[in-house]
Amino acid sequence: MKYIIVLGDGMADEPLAAYGGKTPLQMAEKPVIDSLAKKGRTGLLKTVPEDMHPGSEIANMSVLGYDVHQVFEGRGVLEAASIGVTLEENDLALRCNLLTIENENIKNHSAGHISNVEAYELIEYLNKKLGNEMIRFYPGVSYRHLLVIKGGKKHMSCTPPHDVPGKPFRPCLIEAENEESDATAKLLNYLILRSQALLAEHPVNLKRKEAGKEVANSIWPWSPGYKPQMPTLKELFGIEKSAVISAVDLIQGIGVYAGMDVIKVEGATGLYDTNYEGKAKATIDALKDHDLVYLHVEASDEAGHEGDVELKTKTIGYLDSRIVKYLVEETEKMDESVTIAVLPDHPTPCATKIHTREAVPFIIYKPGETPDSAQFYDEFEVAKGSYGVLKGDQFMKALLNKIIN
Repeated sequence: MKYIIVLGDGMADEPLAAYGGKTPLQMAEKPVIDSLAKKGRTGLLKTVPEDMHPGSEIANMSVLGYDVHQVFEGRGVLEAASIGVTLEENDLALRCNLLTIENENIKNHSAGHISNVEAYELIEYLNKKLGNEMIRFYPGVSYRHLLVIKGGKKHMSCTPPHDVPGKPFRPCLIEAENEESDATAKLLNYLILRSQALLAEHPVNLKRKEAGKEVANSIWPWSPGYKPQMPTLKELFGIEKSAVISAVDLIQGIGVYAGMDVIKVEGATGLYDTNYEGKAKATIDALKDHDLVYLHVEASDEAGHEGDVELKTKTIGYLDSRIVKYLVEETEKMDESVTIAVLPDHPTPCATKIHTREAVPFIIYKPGETPDSAQFYDEFEVAKGSYGVLKGDQFMKALLNKIIN
């Protein structure tokens, strides 16, 4: 048996009054995913513990069966792994967004989804102006970058910028949680304010402003941590060879620590215009010499953060028609059976534009297995499913036919 996990980031939502109380999953055209729900078994998965923030890093690690209380060390370390930055024992790594501040408010978390080329120039400029033996900026992808502070202390309260669109930025500045971390918090707040002064008149931003685009006029460091100690999927579940396909660096970073091969697809953007067909083909190609492929698609999450219901609904339809349809058709031709799972990592409701920790709907389709009573796939129908509500490593154990504790 081989396995594919199709992860539609942020795909789940809440009923929308303006759309007759329906969610994007209920409105989307997704006949293939619905057929998998009808032929497979379904349930709900609790991916975010009540005492942890509902970030994609937490939720995706949970989907893969990790005890996030034991292994999670922030987004920064995942960014580092993704771009090949080796962290030393005392290196504090933080995710470092480029974002847009307007009238003292955080307008968005992504600087209008700034291009890689523009972002690279800005991060290199900041590293030249602010970097030293203690401070180093590393360029990543689009708005997602890495900041490393040698000897930095991690016990700080940092606000994820995608949680506070439209809010004043100053009350969201970093606060130390103990005296030991006070100097680090003050340093990071200095870097935020100094970056705003440096980026305001940078040529990249002047050109973006002239073109009517949102400017990348501030950094925003958050999710601090040190190099984690994570077992691989082989060590956890005996999966000999696995791969991850994603346009998002933090997902790639999880893959690195999980011992997965990171497969990059040309044209994969993390947005609605990503290369769906390329990702689907790469998944089937990877199955030739991998036991499990984790296919992550970011588009629905970004649409949720924008509050764009129509776009989110469309991205779910794309997932169905441009990815899952191909996967089903190609795996049916294979000599070896392939289990296909479909789920989001967390909800990203369009009404609030932020992640929530509600349990997410999932499908596990195993050829030849007796289906349950679910007839289609959405947040409510799967509540009838035979798996009930799972948490911890139970989803992975169910996927792999291991005993669920």
